[in-house]
Amino acid sequence: MMEEGGSEFNTYPIVRRVNSTHTIMMDADMETGTRTFPNMRTKPYTPLIFRVLLRLNVRVLFLLFLIGFGAIFYMGARTSPIIVFVISVCILSFLVAIYLIKWVLAKDEGPPEMVQISDAIRDGAEGFFRTQYGSISKMAVLLALVILFIYLFRTITPQQEASGLRRSTSACITVASFLLGALCSGFAGYIGMWVSVRANVRVSSAARRSAREALQIATRAGGLSAIIVVGMAVIGIAILYATFYVWLGVDSPGSMKVTDLPLLLVGYGFGASFVALFAQLGGGIFTKAADVGADLVGKVEQGIPEDDPRNPAVIADLVGDNVGDCAARGADLFESIAAEIVSAMILGGTMAQRCKIEDPSGFILFPLVVHSFDLIVSSVGIFSIKGTRESGVIGLTEDPMAILQKGYSITIVLAVLAFGASTRWLLYTEQAPSAWFNFALCGLVGITTAYIFVWITTYYTDYKHEPVRTLALSSSTGHGTNIIAGVSLGLESTALPVLVISVSIISTFWLGQTAGLVDETGNPTGGLFGTAVATMGMLSTAAYILTMDMFGPIADNAGGIVEMSQQPESVRDITDILDAVGNTTKATTKGFAIGSAALASFLLFSAYMDEVSTFAREPFKQVDIAIPEIFVGGLLGSMLIFVFSAWACSAVGRTAQEVVTEVRRQFIERPGIMDYKEKPDYARCVAIVASASLREMIKPGALAIISPIVVGFVFRILGHYTGHPLLGAKVVAAFLMFGTVSGILMALFLNTAGGAWDNAKKYIETGALGGKGSEAHKAAITGDTVGDPFKDTAGPSLHVLIKLLSTITLVMAPIFL
Repeated sequence: MMEEGGSEFNTYPIVRRVNSTHTIMMDADMETGTRTFPNMRTKPYTPLIFRVLLRLNVRVLFLLFLIGFGAIFYMGARTSPIIVFVISVCILSFLVAIYLIKWVLAKDEGPPEMVQISDAIRDGAEGFFRTQYGSISKMAVLLALVILFIYLFRTITPQQEASGLRRSTSACITVASFLLGALCSGFAGYIGMWVSVRANVRVSSAARRSAREALQIATRAGGLSAIIVVGMAVIGIAILYATFYVWLGVDSPGSMKVTDLPLLLVGYGFGASFVALFAQLGGGIFTKAADVGADLVGKVEQGIPEDDPRNPAVIADLVGDNVGDCAARGADLFESIAAEIVSAMILGGTMAQRCKIEDPSGFILFPLVVHSFDLIVSSVGIFSIKGTRESGVIGLTEDPMAILQKGYSITIVLAVLAFGASTRWLLYTEQAPSAWFNFALCGLVGITTAYIFVWITTYYTDYKHEPVRTLALSSSTGHGTNIIAGVSLGLESTALPVLVISVSIISTFWLGQTAGLVDETGNPTGGLFGTAVATMGMLSTAAYILTMDMFGPIADNAGGIVEMSQQPESVRDITDILDAVGNTTKATTKGFAIGSAALASFLLFSAYMDEVSTFAREPFKQVDIAIPEIFVGGLLGSMLIFVFSAWACSAVGRTAQEVVTEVRRQFIERPGIMDYKEKPDYARCVAIVASASLREMIKPGALAIISPIVVGFVFRILGHYTGHPLLGAKVVAAFLMFGTVSGILMALFLNTAGGAWDNAKKYIETGALGGKGSEAHKAAITGDTVGDPFKDTAGPSLHVLIKLLSTITLVMAPIFL
């Protein structure tokens, strides 16, 4: 199977651990070979809904599920055959996820010391998740009451007025959509965390036997989480759409038109964005504060390896990988898909209405079908990664990144075919017989954009390429030159993605405009929908992208468990390689998320202008930044991005200081820790980081939510007294425009610079430039420490913020008028 002390994946240089021969145990119990690690709670946590379901009789539970699915399919059949197709695919994908869950959980967890470490990580992660989402749920309920109050006293659109939709009904629909989006986003985060804390130890155990098996388990664990997250986003919107369609009697005489229905779903996207922002902030602060504190004292001051069991902050660091990189990223991608689907449905309905298309349901439901096929093609890509070759011989020269890229290539090819079929099925219309082909090309542009984004981010963050190696070389001349080189690399890395986004938006807008669809006056109207289709194309492989993203923290956790349980060198060699690949996949998927956020925000901005025009009952098609008030609104939008980033980074810094102080205290008061004679107090560090991250996430999150509302309301009052009734809405439009542009650039810079610093350190740890313990390594650790809050806190939070600003202005648009 594998040579002694070697690795199957030897395209990456192999690193030997300096402490692999330690045999001193930390207490008397360890003399038997079994290490014990303190639990963070006295009993495992199970969410209330699962506890209720587990207490029910199996027959009663089966009957409830049968009634539920029957009601869902009944509403789907009453709505459209397309909805039935979407719901069917989602349910089948959940069955695939159940199979993957059973497959992953059937793998062995390894020796007792691995299991005990994994249990400590699981308890810490679930405890923090419970507390964090308890706080988020309280804020969500409070915000729901605010939305209810606003909608009860706002004006309604002419279409809603004509259909007899009352203010109270509109308010209840929006609040219900908001709460459902928040609930589903929270559940998506829980699924990501639940999977990762159970898969990590199984990957560690598999690494003792085979590198390829460890890779397969990590990939399938990430895949089952991704399938559930994407499936929930799609089926949630489908059920909401079908429920409103049946309840409101859409398209019946005297009722709402189907083209106006997507506007009622805006609350769903806002709820998802709200939870994702706080999940990303809280989880990001937790994981990076623990990581920075552990590295500064452990690596730099004490000279011990990463994830060494003597480091009091090591469990907190491993817990952070799950709550920051898994739970938060699950909620983040759920929000991305939900926002993109809702905005594309709004634009599809608007275009179908203007063009007087006889059956507009295809244009409205097209995004749901695209993501249904995403579940299918991504599942094929996930299953294409095998544990061994068919011949039974495991390759000794295979690059794990190449294996993941092969799966991605298979997914992309299938996505192109599925996208073409979807456009022909749903976007064909007799008014413009060739329009579907133009939209298919728009989707192809989006898919190509996603692939190019992945390549660009890989180039700037993988140490096989020149930028990261140049950054590593700068570490040989000191800490300062490492920081300078990292900042310059991050700034430079914004150029290519911006050019790609620009070409994508312009080309797809042109393809949409020339599709042949025109309004009553003969003007082309397909431009914005073409860009929407490109966004759908970019996210048409979202499930596989999330799979690669989840792979990173699972591999990182597996490496930590291997190090703490002091497995042989060959096992750590495998997890080191998978961890390095995981750093690249995490950076890659963050770049992908920023690109999709840029396109989705463009769509949401257009949807906002359409909604303002509808409420104001007058055209609103352009924003003149030469007007002083509007220019000031743009400045305030850009300012928000910088202040938000500053507060997010400073939150990590303050929390990390508390961790550093605690770790230093333990090393001083317990000198036997370094000789394995005393056990560190892991729980104390977890408690410090958990408490501080929950406290620190409030200020930047509140800033993001309150800012656009305050700006719009203040300038609305100013416009009222100066005779400019749309001033508030126009200022908010500039606020969105400048904030989106600044946020995209800032997020690109932060994510790429942080990922490059991390992998520059990994490159040196392979033995380059003096290897571990060298002066270059110490300088690289400093750079990695600076980059930690960039890539895992401020950067990911920014692209959530970009979409949150768009969805909150859509929901709150009436108060700006």
